[in-house]
Amino acid sequence: MKFKLHADFKPAGDQPEAIEKLVEGLVAGCEYQTLLGVTGSGKTFTLANVIAQVQRPTLVLAPNKTLAAQLYSEFQEFFPENAVKYFVSYYDYYQPEAYLPSRDLYIEKDSSLNEAIDKMRHDATRALFERNDVIIVASVSCIYGLGSPEAYHGLLVFLEKGRGLARQNILQDLVKIQYVRNDIDFHRGTFRLRGDSLEIFPAHEEARAIRVEFFGDEIDRLVEFDPLLGKEIQELEKTAIYPASHYVTWDHLLKKALVTIREELKTRVQHFQECNRPLEAQRIEQRTNYDLELMEEIGFCKGIENYSRHLTGRGPGQPPPTLLDYFPKDFLLVVDESHISIPQVGGMYPGDRSRKMNLVEYGFRLPSALDNRPLKFEEFEQLVHQVVYVSATPGDYELGKSQGAIVEQIVRPTGLIDPEIIVLPVKNQVDELVALCRGRVAKGERVLVTTLTKKMAEDLSKYLQDIGMKVRYLHSEIENIERVEIIRDLRKGIFDIIVGINLLREGLDLPEVSLVAILDADKEGFLRSGKSLVQTCGRAARNLNGQVVMFADQITRSMAYAIQETKRRREIQTKYNQDHHITPRSIQKLIKDILPAQNVEEKLMAQESPELAALPKEKIPGHIEKLKKEMKKAAGNLEFEQAAQLRDQIALLRKLELLN
Repeated sequence: MKFKLHADFKPAGDQPEAIEKLVEGLVAGCEYQTLLGVTGSGKTFTLANVIAQVQRPTLVLAPNKTLAAQLYSEFQEFFPENAVKYFVSYYDYYQPEAYLPSRDLYIEKDSSLNEAIDKMRHDATRALFERNDVIIVASVSCIYGLGSPEAYHGLLVFLEKGRGLARQNILQDLVKIQYVRNDIDFHRGTFRLRGDSLEIFPAHEEARAIRVEFFGDEIDRLVEFDPLLGKEIQELEKTAIYPASHYVTWDHLLKKALVTIREELKTRVQHFQECNRPLEAQRIEQRTNYDLELMEEIGFCKGIENYSRHLTGRGPGQPPPTLLDYFPKDFLLVVDESHISIPQVGGMYPGDRSRKMNLVEYGFRLPSALDNRPLKFEEFEQLVHQVVYVSATPGDYELGKSQGAIVEQIVRPTGLIDPEIIVLPVKNQVDELVALCRGRVAKGERVLVTTLTKKMAEDLSKYLQDIGMKVRYLHSEIENIERVEIIRDLRKGIFDIIVGINLLREGLDLPEVSLVAILDADKEGFLRSGKSLVQTCGRAARNLNGQVVMFADQITRSMAYAIQETKRRREIQTKYNQDHHITPRSIQKLIKDILPAQNVEEKLMAQESPELAALPKEKIPGHIEKLKKEMKKAAGNLEFEQAAQLRDQIALLRKLELLN
């Protein structure tokens, strides 16, 4: 299949020239190009046109999950007929395994897995094996070790109508690729038996499962069905069941890995004994033998990724397989907000290695665990064939690599010019801010406020709430999906102001925001560097009434750079509008969910509790409080069954509240 771009508008402003230059560079074999595009100039649309013209699988690397989700949504709109996928870390919470020698404290790995994102990761890798028209929007997790693509594809279970295949053999194959039998709780990555029927819930699906009906040792019928409602969707001639984990391997490689792990263990125990460290020798022997027993019995163990070098047959020091290995060799890499993304890629390996060195040194892990890692920066560069860096403020690395291949996109199709920058004194900055916010809210517009410290952001949010303003504090501890919902709610007007630290700089597409307030703008540092200030100012560039207020007692070098660069861009944009008789207008963008809705709960509500499903969102909190009182009363009367039913209703209402 080919990429087919859908859009209600055509390239305008600087976009046609930028598209032409980027495509020419890619066709000519140019390895590095930079698209220097101002906020709101339609860089995503430009890239969509480039992808549609070069017709190559594309990896879009974003600096955080929120921006990745936004880009994923936009590319889905542009390419509804093609495979646009999402690949980010599937942990809502992640505490890595670590050892602190100074306190003799071992911290076990602890994590909370996001099932929806795990499904999307499997969907992304599956798409790369089945089609060429693939765009994957990913975070920096794409450079972390992943299972071998050869094993992931080679171990899939292929099912075809009329094929002679014993049911027992299929069950064994499913267990090998980490599917678990569960006849009661049917969910992703499980299978169940019902008479002559085998039902499989693929790891890459969310609301579709496969029913395999047998006649003797032959597949008589293949059906795709809704696992919640049980309704048949369509009959299939054939289908492929991909592994439930990316960390799978063939039997012969697993047997070989068990041998090489034992050899490494023997060498490591001998090393500790020679160094007169009996505690470490006993620790590594006990922990590794336990993992080996599990791998022999069930083919899997907790922390199996630490043995990935043995399981993939790679040598010491060799780079691990990553998402980049799942792409064909000629894929196109787009690095969005490259001034942030590139340093992220470069910083992953050193941080990961410093933590694992303690685990290896003190006998918690074998040295081969060091090869379960993110890519080194030079390894990342070697895997990339052609790349387009995208940023309003590209870094020295991108500019140096691109040399003359730098494409500017300054003019916005809407005619909007960069926001005006005003500098106000720090004294009474909170009172001034409140007055400015009230003025914007009265017009139905939104406000972003950036502070320097977490405590100041928390205190300011509380103060604004106390005086009756609708405000939310956006911080790093908020989970990915909740963060996306907060941004959506800001656009809807459920609240008017977001206060944050450095989460508001890159890529947030919020046309309703007309004011960006930067508190303590004259405090030089990372959050107040010239490029950071330019990015922060860009958050107000999508609104006709966009304005930036910097609270400062002096004009620092960074502030001067941001003001001067904004002035340069405003002059170019104003001249273009005058020459082409363009009247600026605000960007209009539909408010919709960025990530796919989790509609399983919605179906359940509609099927089992239609009266709850019909509740308006604004009445849900009050109904929850009412049910809480009833639940406590029932529990107090020892009516535990009724209390449990009320508890389940409360849980469903809370899920519905998030989904809406």
